[in-house]
Amino acid sequence: MAKRGLIAFACLLLLGFGALFGAGEYLSAPVRRQIGAAPPDFPASSVTISTAAGPLQGWMARGTPGAGAILLLHGVRGNRLHMLGRARFLSRLGYGVLLIDQQAHGESAGARISFGVREADGVRAALAYLKREQPGERIGVIGVSLGAAAVVLSTPGREIDALVIEAMYPTIEEAIENRLRLHLGRAGAGLAPLLLWQVPLRLDLTLDQLRPIDAVGKLACPTLVVGGEKDHHTSELETRRIYAAVPEPKQLWIVPGAAHTDFHGVARTEYESRIGQFMALHLRVIK
Repeated sequence: MAKRGLIAFACLLLLGFGALFGAGEYLSAPVRRQIGAAPPDFPASSVTISTAAGPLQGWMARGTPGAGAILLLHGVRGNRLHMLGRARFLSRLGYGVLLIDQQAHGESAGARISFGVREADGVRAALAYLKREQPGERIGVIGVSLGAAAVVLSTPGREIDALVIEAMYPTIEEAIENRLRLHLGRAGAGLAPLLLWQVPLRLDLTLDQLRPIDAVGKLACPTLVVGGEKDHHTSELETRRIYAAVPEPKQLWIVPGAAHTDFHGVARTEYESRIGQFMALHLRVIK
């Protein structure tokens, strides 16, 4: 009986290891989707932006001269469609808007999702493209989750004039532990090392490269940090730690009752008011 028990235990361990290995593959695998032209109610042109990892696809809508231009960066396993609501309201306010599918998402090239490190190359390319296409405009960025990590890890310095960080993870260790705890209970966080050891194997990255909280101190523009009060992927406490590490001038907005979700969708009126005022203050050169 003891031998059978050991065999059963070993089988369970192997199954668990296999499941976590499969989870690592799933989390880093590309998420492709055919998207095509912008919808009729958002008159934007399709654009292609070259990067070392291959072309990024996106949409760009020009705005009122002097109003500013804003780059929108979606979250992990998403695409530019997830930023369309934000794009519509910003376009109505006169801003130029560029939405891209990040590396390995939507219609963009890329072998793996790298949780912000290689996506940062795409952010740099998109910012350069936006500056070429809309010269003289002040530039803002809104990054959600992965998108926030990507822009922070791109170390944009004075290349941007305003930044909104939404639901960004502080470190990859905390991001994985939080998700395992959410889905598997308190003991789930103890399995995090079985996912973390796959990072160098799958992505050729170190864990130290996946610490956006260490990079926010290099930001050189006004920054609005946004988090959800009930977010279990990036907790309110983690969002406040990120905010504390961001240089002045900065603002913090904890969205009441919000989980790890589309803050524009759950708090539309306040979102559009806060983000609209923030961008107007820092981007507009017209009144």
